[in-house]
Amino acid sequence: MLGPVILAASRSDRMRRLISAAPVTKQVVDRFIPGETVDDVLPIIQELTGKGLELTMDVVGEDITTPEQAAAARDAYLELIDRLKPLGLGTRAEMSVKLSMFGQALPGGHELALANVRPVVEAAAGIGTTVTLDAEDHTTLDSMFAIHDELRKDFPQTGCVIQSYLFRTEEDARRLAANGSRVRLVKGAYKEPAEVAYQQKHEIDKAYVRILRTLMEGEGYPMIGSHDPRLITIAQELAHRAGRKLDEYEFQMLYGIRGDEHLRLAAEGHRMRVYTAYGTDWYGYFMRRLAEKPANLRFFARSMVSKG
Repeated sequence: MLGPVILAASRSDRMRRLISAAPVTKQVVDRFIPGETVDDVLPIIQELTGKGLELTMDVVGEDITTPEQAAAARDAYLELIDRLKPLGLGTRAEMSVKLSMFGQALPGGHELALANVRPVVEAAAGIGTTVTLDAEDHTTLDSMFAIHDELRKDFPQTGCVIQSYLFRTEEDARRLAANGSRVRLVKGAYKEPAEVAYQQKHEIDKAYVRILRTLMEGEGYPMIGSHDPRLITIAQELAHRAGRKLDEYEFQMLYGIRGDEHLRLAAEGHRMRVYTAYGTDWYGYFMRRLAEKPANLRFFARSMVSKG
């Protein structure tokens, strides 16, 4: 049950300072976040796409406190898109965005986030790719889905993320599957109260399968966000039962986790997309990766002991 503790630490300024200052932290963070700038990650993009993989790029950072910071986040994505253009990768390199980075939590945040994300979605479409709106904690989701609906009027390829640990998600999935959305399904990586979310792994996993069946049988494009071998096998079976071809759904996994599995799925003809984050404000992202999987925490702990 360390996950909730780690998620609480992800919001702690004291823990941020302590972990950021640890000498070993950077080499461990590098496992999950391959760079701080576009120049750092462009070689990674070219290397992974050269191996038959696809990517979704995330400029990390969530603690936005001013409209100026939100505008800077927008501009960071526009720079990324500008640098991707000459590579001609199209949908092989898309973007994932957190609306909190675009000012969603600020006064007038819904309108501000929509105004900031729209030019990013438009620029992505201009180079033949798209944007997926990441899910955050449950209090932000109504705004996220409303922005998703608004963007799809002009950019129907815009995707969104749903989380199986939330009670509401089965209904959200039915609506999204019916209207043909691109939907990434994940288990969820935020600390949510028992009033709105399953707390036990087996309950979350069962909900994941129910929701994935809805997506596979629907009209949209499912994106399976999981590293769980059992869920990956189930996803393949559900896709087969639904009569989906290999290019009618995709798998998504995080950079730095199960890299051999990325290559295996791609070699079998599956679309395999690697969620690749970069940037300087890495702390919250890194802590959620530790919370999601005990093996990640053990890896970090061993590194602290051996190098500290």
